[in-house]
Amino acid sequence: MLAGTFSIVAYDVDQSVCGVAVSSAMPAIGALSVFARVGHGAIATQALINPLLGVDGIELLASTPAERALGQLLATDPASDLRQVALVDRHGHGAAHTGDGTHPWSGHRTGEGYAVAGNMLVGERVLTDMAERFEANRGEPLHERLLRALEAGQAAGGDHRGRQSAALRLDTGLPYPYLDLRVDDHHDPVDELRRVHTVARQELLPFIDTLPTRENPAGRWDPW
Repeated sequence: MLAGTFSIVAYDVDQSVCGVAVSSAMPAIGALSVFARVGHGAIATQALINPLLGVDGIELLASTPAERALGQLLATDPASDLRQVALVDRHGHGAAHTGDGTHPWSGHRTGEGYAVAGNMLVGERVLTDMAERFEANRGEPLHERLLRALEAGQAAGGDHRGRQSAALRLDTGLPYPYLDLRVDDHHDPVDELRRVHTVARQELLPFIDTLPTRENPAGRWDPW
C-alpha cells in the first residue's frame, strides 16, 4: 500500500530499549510498518510499504550492522526505488533509504541512536524538527522522546495529504510488548496517541512492570 508517512526509529544502548513512532494519512499504519526488538534493532518501512523489509530486517540486525543490513535488504527487493525504510541497530547506528520513485517531499536523516524518514511530506522541516526534538530530550524515557519527535513532525505539517493514523512501539527485551499503542483512524492521530500514551503511563506501564518474566515467572503482583 502507498503510504505518505513520517517516522522515527531509535535504540537507547545505555538503557537497552528500542522503538518506533510513526504517523500517516492512511489507516492502521502501525499494523504493517513498525518493527522493534532488543538485541536486534528497530525498523520503519513505508512509501510503497514492503513489510518483508521489516520482518527480514529485524532478523538480519541480530548479527549485521545497520548499513550492511540495509544494503542486503534492498538487494532482495526488485522495487526498492519505490520503498522507504529507516533502521537502527543494537549499537545505535542508524541507516535509511529513500527510493527515487517515492513521492515528494521525501527524505531521511540519521543521528546518534536514531533515524527519521518521511515521504509525501509538506517539506524537509518535518524531519529536521523531529531530529532536533529527539536530540533535545536526552534523559527522558525513550517512548517519551519518540512521541515528542512525532509531535514535532506533525506540528511542522507532517503528511501533506492529511492525518489518519499513528503508532508507538517500544521493546525492552520482554517476550511480549512493553508498549504497543495504535491509533488506527482518527482526525488528529498524533494528538490522540499522546492521550492514549498518557493513560498507558498512568495505568498500563505500572501493570506491565508486575507481569511474569523469564527471570521471575511468578511476576511481582501480590494478590493479597
